[in-house]
Amino acid sequence: MRNFVARKLSNGAALQDSDHARLDELMRHWKAIPAKSDIISQGDDPEYVHAILDGISCRYKILPDGRRSIMDLLIPGDFCDMNIAILGRMDHSIGTLTPCRVAYISRSEIEELLFDFPRIARAMWWATLVDEAILREWLVNMGQRRSDRQMAHLLCELYLRYAAIGWPDEFALALTQEQLADTLGITVVHAQRVIAALRQDGLIALRDRQITIPDIARLMEFSEFNPDYLHLPPES
Repeated sequence: MRNFVARKLSNGAALQDSDHARLDELMRHWKAIPAKSDIISQGDDPEYVHAILDGISCRYKILPDGRRSIMDLLIPGDFCDMNIAILGRMDHSIGTLTPCRVAYISRSEIEELLFDFPRIARAMWWATLVDEAILREWLVNMGQRRSDRQMAHLLCELYLRYAAIGWPDEFALALTQEQLADTLGITVVHAQRVIAALRQDGLIALRDRQITIPDIARLMEFSEFNPDYLHLPPES
């Protein structure tokens, strides 16, 4: 079974067996990190590039008043800090929202991928461009959509991102209301109301404290979701 990093990168380039073999080797070096822990902190000069193998992490900043702003959600297959070898110092923190397995890849190994594995290099460049497209969509989502449509739009995005890596289980989002509030830039009370309204309308369901989606097409219609910014191949 291919690892989720390879599965994600396969959406950006036609990887061959040698590419998969090298990625499999790199993903064998991982650590288990509990929830609510930093993988890397703002101001750090990291030695390794990190990839999420399991669980959900996030990019975040802490505001002067102590509030947290989540700027990106990282799921299995995502690199956390691919370009840190160029930038050097972290300008934000990356922390776990759920228990995670995280691969540690040295800068020299990343350079090897870029110079010796052209298909992986192209896929990594694709992944970076998609990250930028997601950021642009998040700016539109937070600035122009109602809170209920913001939440629905985020859930649609995560549903498709999980589908694109061949996630073997049914989509079930295990984030807390506080984590979702920090992601959407709303209060926890407001997030509770939005979740309750979406649930009452049958757009989402809750099972074992996890959000599931009974009808993704209906949720996409409600949130006016257009998946073009994810730049996925037609079969994903």
